[in-house]
Amino acid sequence: MKLFFSHRWDRSSGQGKTVKYQTFEEDAPGTVIGNLAKDITSSPSSSGGSRTNFRMMKQFNSSFIRLRESDGQLTIGERIDRERICKHTLHCLIAFDVVSFSKEQFKLIHVEVEVKDINDNSPEFPRKESSLEISENTAVGTRIPLDFAVDEDVGVNYIQSYQISVNSHFSIDVLSRADGVKYAELVLMKELDRETQASYALELVAMDGGNPSRTGTTRINVKVKDYNDNSPVFDRNSFSVDLPEDAPVGFLLLDLNAEDPDEGLNGEVVYGFGNQVPPEIRQLFRVDRKTGRLTLESPIDFESKNTYEFDVQATDLGPNPSPAICKIVVQVQDVNDNAPEISITPMTSITAGIAYITEAAARESFVALVSTSDRDSGANGQVHCTLYGHDHFRLQQAYEDSFMIVSTSPLDREKIPEYNLTVVAEDLGSPPFRTITQYTIRLTDENDNAPVFSKPVYEVAVVENNAPGAYITTVVARDMDMGSNGKVSYKLADTYFMGSPISTFVSLDPASGSLYALRSFNYEVMKQLELRITASDSGSPPLSGSANVYVRIVDQNDNAPVITQPARDADEGVNSELSYGLATGEPSVFSVNKATGEIYLNQVLSHEVDETLSVTVIVSDNGRPALTSTATLHFLIIAGSPPSDRTVYQSGGGDEVHAQWDLSVVIIVVLAGSCTLLLLAIILIATTCNRRKRDKSGEDSDSYGEKGTLERSRNHGYSTLPGYGNGKEAVRPITIWKGNSYTTISARDPAFSGKDSGKGDSDFNDSDSDVSGDTGLKKDGAVVPPMGGQSGKG
Repeated sequence: MKLFFSHRWDRSSGQGKTVKYQTFEEDAPGTVIGNLAKDITSSPSSSGGSRTNFRMMKQFNSSFIRLRESDGQLTIGERIDRERICKHTLHCLIAFDVVSFSKEQFKLIHVEVEVKDINDNSPEFPRKESSLEISENTAVGTRIPLDFAVDEDVGVNYIQSYQISVNSHFSIDVLSRADGVKYAELVLMKELDRETQASYALELVAMDGGNPSRTGTTRINVKVKDYNDNSPVFDRNSFSVDLPEDAPVGFLLLDLNAEDPDEGLNGEVVYGFGNQVPPEIRQLFRVDRKTGRLTLESPIDFESKNTYEFDVQATDLGPNPSPAICKIVVQVQDVNDNAPEISITPMTSITAGIAYITEAAARESFVALVSTSDRDSGANGQVHCTLYGHDHFRLQQAYEDSFMIVSTSPLDREKIPEYNLTVVAEDLGSPPFRTITQYTIRLTDENDNAPVFSKPVYEVAVVENNAPGAYITTVVARDMDMGSNGKVSYKLADTYFMGSPISTFVSLDPASGSLYALRSFNYEVMKQLELRITASDSGSPPLSGSANVYVRIVDQNDNAPVITQPARDADEGVNSELSYGLATGEPSVFSVNKATGEIYLNQVLSHEVDETLSVTVIVSDNGRPALTSTATLHFLIIAGSPPSDRTVYQSGGGDEVHAQWDLSVVIIVVLAGSCTLLLLAIILIATTCNRRKRDKSGEDSDSYGEKGTLERSRNHGYSTLPGYGNGKEAVRPITIWKGNSYTTISARDPAFSGKDSGKGDSDFNDSDSDVSGDTGLKKDGAVVPPMGGQSGKG
C-alpha cells in the first residue's frame, strides 16, 4: 500500500514545532511513517553538526506509534483500526510530543499522525428485510422514510448513494441529515391500486465511494392496504430545537400537534417515533402518545454528541391509516460543566510527581511539559494556565493548550533544593471551572562549593615533653554540596620545618581532620610549629580550601639551674627565675645574696695560711615543682696581698665597707718583724710546705689526663662548674605515627639542647646538676676533682 508523508512546521510564542505525517489504517506493524531527524535537518531553523536524540514525552496511544530514539524514525507499532479509535470523525489524529536533545539543547516537537481511512467497511442496514403498509389512496409524491445504512468508513469511503430495484410505482430520493448521514426516502411515483397489485418486493442498495466500491442490501416488502381517506397533518413538517446540555429530565422540547378531519377513530390521532428511529433516540427522548409532547427522557452530554435528528409520526386510529411525518432536529448547546484537565510530563524524573533539573542548568532550561484540555467547546473549553510558587520558574506556551515550565534564573541547590509549585488551569466559561495541581521540582547537586574551614587560622597550645602520638586538635571544614561532592578529606601541605619535612613532626587523619604529634616537642628547641592543611571534596573536578594551624609549644619546668658565672636556667618565665642560698658551710663566716648569688665574708678570718674553707651553694628556680642545683666552693687562705681583681666585703649595719687588708696577714707580718726566731721558724715551715705542694701538683697532673684540669684556687680564689660537654649533636630515637601504629626511627634532632642528658627531665640527680664536693663533678664525660685538697703546706 502506498504511504504518504508530509510535514509542516508551526511556530508559536513558545518556539514549539509541529510536524505532521499521514499513514493509512491497517498498515502492517513496522511500516515507516517518517524520520524526525531528517525532517528537522531539512528545516531552515534546524542546526546541524551534533548528534540528536529523541524521546517521546506523551504516552497516549504509545502502542500504535513507535519512536526510535537514535534518529527519530517513526513506525507503526500495531495495526490501527481507524473506526475503533476515531469512529465517524473525519480527521483522525494520533498526537504526541517528542523532545529532541543534543548536548545541552532541548527542543519540543509536537507530532501529529493523521490516520487515513481505507475502504474496509461495507454499508450495512439494520435489518435484512422490512415491511411497509401503504394505503391504496396514498397521493402520488408521498415520501416514506426507509432504513438508512451504516458505514464505519468516512469521506469518499462512506455511503455516497442508494439505488432501488426497477419497479413501476416507486423511486427513491437520497438525502443527507444535519449530522452528515445519508439516507433514502421511498417516493410514490404512480397511484396504487390494491385490486391490481396488493404488494411489491423492492431491493434497496447502499453504495460507498471507495475504489472498488462496497455495497449493502436490504429487502423492502410493500403491502397495499385499503385506504382511510384523510391522514393527520402536522402544523409544520420539521422543527429545530436548541437544548442546553444541563437540561433536567422531563424538559419540554416541543408540543407537537397534528389534525385529522376524519371523524371517529379515523380522525383520532396518536403520536410516536417512526419505525426507523434508533434505540439511542428512544432512550434520550419521549413522545407522549396522546398529547404529542416531546420531552427529555435522560440526561444528555454535549461532549458525547451535539446533534440529534429523528422523525415523529402522527397516525389516526382508523383502518388503513397513513401516518404523517414531522422531522425533528435537536441541537445540544454546550454548558461549562467540565473542569480543565492537567497533565504534566517532566523532562527527567525518577519519582512520580517530581521533576529533576541540575542546579547548573542555564536560564530558560526546559523542565516539564504541561498539557491542558477541556471537553467543553467555545469559551467553555478555552483554558488559561498559570504557575505559582516561585519566580525562578515560569510557564511558556509551547502550542495550543500546551505549556513548558522553564527556569528564569540561575539555580542554587544549597539555597533552595526543592520548589513546590502550583499549576492552575482555568477555562473561560461563566462561571469558570478551575483545576489546581501541585508539582515539585527538585534540584540535583553540582560540585559548585569548595570546603570551608570553621576558621581560617587555628591557634593551639601543646605542652612540651608530650608523648609521641598525642592528640593536638581537630580542624573542621564543611562542604555544602551533597554526596561525593560534599565528602571532605584533609591533607597536610608538604612544607619543611627546621630542615625536616613537616610530616615528621605531626600526622593528620585525612577523614576526621584530627592532628597528632609524631614526636616529643622541646620548648627550648622550638617555640612554635606552623602548618597548612588543605580540605578537598570528592567532586569531579574536586574543589579545595585551606587553613593555617599555629601550634604553640608551652614551656614546662624541665630544666634545673646550671651554675656558671653567673648561674642560668634554660627555661623561661618563672621557670627561669633563680634564687640562691647556702646549703652547707659556715654561715657565721659566709653569706650569699639571694637574688644575685654574690658571696660575702661575715667576719675577719682567723684561719691559718693554706687552710681551706668550703661552702655549698644551692640554686633554685621558681617553677612548680622547683628544680635545684648545688655547687661546692673551696676557699684557700693565702698570705700576702689579695689579688687585684678581688675585693673583700664585710657587713656592717647593712652597708658594704671596703677593708684594707686581711687581719690574719697583718698579724703574721707584725710577728715576723718583732721576733727573728719566730721568723726563722716560719721560713723553715714554709720551705717544707712548698716541697710537698710540688709533689702533689705532679700527681694531680697525672690523674687528670686528657680530660682537662681545673685552675687552682690559689689563682682564682673560688671554683665554678664546667661548661657543656663536647658540643656534638645528639642522636635519639623518634616515634612516628603511621596509620594505626607507631614506627620508631633514629634521627638527628634539628637542634639539640644541652640542658640535660636526654633521658628525662633535669631532676636533681641528672648529669647536668649532679655535684659532689668530695669526688668531683661529672659533666659530659669530664671528671673535675675537688678543689683545695690538703696536699701539704707551702
